[in-house]
Amino acid sequence: MAHNHSHDHSHQMNVTNLNRAFYIGIGLNLVFVIVEAGYGWMYNSLSLLSDAGHNLSDVMSLVLSLIAFKLVKRKPTSTYTYGFRRATILASLINAVLLIFAVGFIIYEAVGRFMNPQPLEGGVVSVVAFVGIFVNGITAWLFLKDKEKDLNVKGAYLHMVADALVSLAVVIGGIIIIYTNWFWLDALLSILIGIVILAGTWSLLTQSLKLSLDGVPENINPEKVKQEILKIEGVIDFQHVHIWALSTTENALTAHLQISENLSIPEIENLKATVKHELEHLQIKHSTIETYFGEKHFEEDAF
Repeated sequence: MAHNHSHDHSHQMNVTNLNRAFYIGIGLNLVFVIVEAGYGWMYNSLSLLSDAGHNLSDVMSLVLSLIAFKLVKRKPTSTYTYGFRRATILASLINAVLLIFAVGFIIYEAVGRFMNPQPLEGGVVSVVAFVGIFVNGITAWLFLKDKEKDLNVKGAYLHMVADALVSLAVVIGGIIIIYTNWFWLDALLSILIGIVILAGTWSLLTQSLKLSLDGVPENINPEKVKQEILKIEGVIDFQHVHIWALSTTENALTAHLQISENLSIPEIENLKATVKHELEHLQIKHSTIETYFGEKHFEEDAF
């Protein structure tokens, strides 16, 4: 019991820190988006505009993640008996779809600009993008401490690191343009930025879509779960297993547990507690276990 209390207290402290990180990150990136888009428009830089569009999608992503993060803390109701944990999955899916639309627009504009390069100020492009390195770097640092404790937070961290690298590419491109007047490089960088975003987004899209359809989460190996439970003394078989995600950080399981017939009721309860404890070590926090003696036949809708 003492262990559980300590864990919950630590989690509350993380919630406070993450709320602050989200607010600061949203504020910094929103200001930078306005500045970057303004300079991109004034100096005709598609790479700045595309990066600003990407950063705007990041702001939206942070906002959605913050909303989902707050919804997770709301208590279950008679209508939403699991609470609002799945809002984190929905936020990830919406973010992925928004990013894909943004990439499509970026590449469409870049291809047209690549065929018809427009003069631009390489120096301005480099300076503005250089500021972006610091903005994205600071935001990433805000999420560094808790990035391994929540999938959405880790996603935000990795996204900010990737943005810092994209800004670095734009800086280098701007410097090259100063000395070469290769104006087509601006459009080429935009296309490369789009490809980088798409590569990162595809994994987010497939994983969030899988979780939305109650697929087994990426960090869970169903066969390993079954093997570990079968090692427990008193367990004969572990069948009719269903594993799904309640949120981006919490997983659930239902299963039928065949047990030895000589167990007393107190021993059965202790065995179930042992199984649930082992499941927590396997990243499954919520589990519903039905025990039975002897053989039992099930439809083949789960392993």
